[in-house]
Amino acid sequence: MKLHGFFRSGSSHRLRIALNLKGLAYEYIAVNLRSEEHLSARYKALNPQGFVPTLEADGQVLIQSPAIIEWLEERYPTPALLPADSLGRARVRAFAAIVGCDIHPVNNRRIVEYLRGPLRCDQGTINAWCATWITAGFDAIEALLAADRDRGDYCFGHAPTLADVYLVPQVESARRFKVDVSYWPRIGAVDAACSQLEAFRVAAPALQPDAIA
Repeated sequence: MKLHGFFRSGSSHRLRIALNLKGLAYEYIAVNLRSEEHLSARYKALNPQGFVPTLEADGQVLIQSPAIIEWLEERYPTPALLPADSLGRARVRAFAAIVGCDIHPVNNRRIVEYLRGPLRCDQGTINAWCATWITAGFDAIEALLAADRDRGDYCFGHAPTLADVYLVPQVESARRFKVDVSYWPRIGAVDAACSQLEAFRVAAPALQPDAIA
């Protein structure tokens, strides 16, 4: 497998976690978003959207992290990232969607670059923009975690699921935009529990070969 990604990309981060949880080896190929390598003809020939991550596997090219992770779950079902029952799967997917559909898309790099460029927003304004949508999503996730009396240290049940795969990179992003994550103690506890697992630890942005201080 070849994983094309960027160290600080939230969607690349979540895919690294998923691959690690599945115990799958991959070659990491850095795509430098800062130099706009993702917009090059060479990269767009691989992924026409010019987004990261892109996964080359089984002779195919897969794009969009939700689709890639679902493919991994079907192709490599053990350990499972989704519960066995349909209601459990719906709940875990809902957790993931709060991040993947409602928080991350309005805070990702191309949005931030538009705020910084054409709209001429300063960093304080950008941080406030990102904090608005992170706060709305985290408030909902914190309430869901509080309502689930049967879960263990993770978002759902007693082992990491797709929900944790999505949440942890968003917590990393929240800190980068100066959001005080201590406001959501249950989210903080889940993040801390995940950080004890090797699959999450080695996926951290700062540990990637293309990480830049």
